[in-house]
Amino acid sequence: MQLIVMLVSTYIATVAFSILINIPRHALNLAGIVGTFGFFIYWLYMYFIGGYVIANLLGAVVIGIASMAAARYKKMPMILFNIPSIVPLVPGGQAYQMVKNFALGNTELGTKFMFEVIMIAGAIAFGFILAETVNRVSVRIPTKWAKRWLRENRRNPKL
Repeated sequence: MQLIVMLVSTYIATVAFSILINIPRHALNLAGIVGTFGFFIYWLYMYFIGGYVIANLLGAVVIGIASMAAARYKKMPMILFNIPSIVPLVPGGQAYQMVKNFALGNTELGTKFMFEVIMIAGAIAFGFILAETVNRVSVRIPTKWAKRWLRENRRNPKL
């Protein structure tokens, strides 16, 4: 039951942020689904294995790949799905704890939270880069094979 509540609230938060940044109305539902799917992968990794950084990396990769698919399906820019979908993965709690501990003079704990924020933000960025790489390779390899097949199987070799 707790997972269902988390997924529904993630969907609502993603759609609300999409409305806040003026995503077109016909892309709101798909942006919410992409964000919920990425958060679900994040939650699965955290629940069964653990580790914030890898969980955020996997969530970002899934969001990146799903955003590319959604962008192709809707014929819209990919960033319309990327930006609202990463909201559930953003390390806001750790950033708050970092600022609070620095303000209270507890620099050791503040530094710990600062490194967590940097690692999570880096994992999200690297996840998007990895998703883009997967997309480029998956598009390039079939194109390369198709060109080779067409070259080898032409009916008229003089063409």
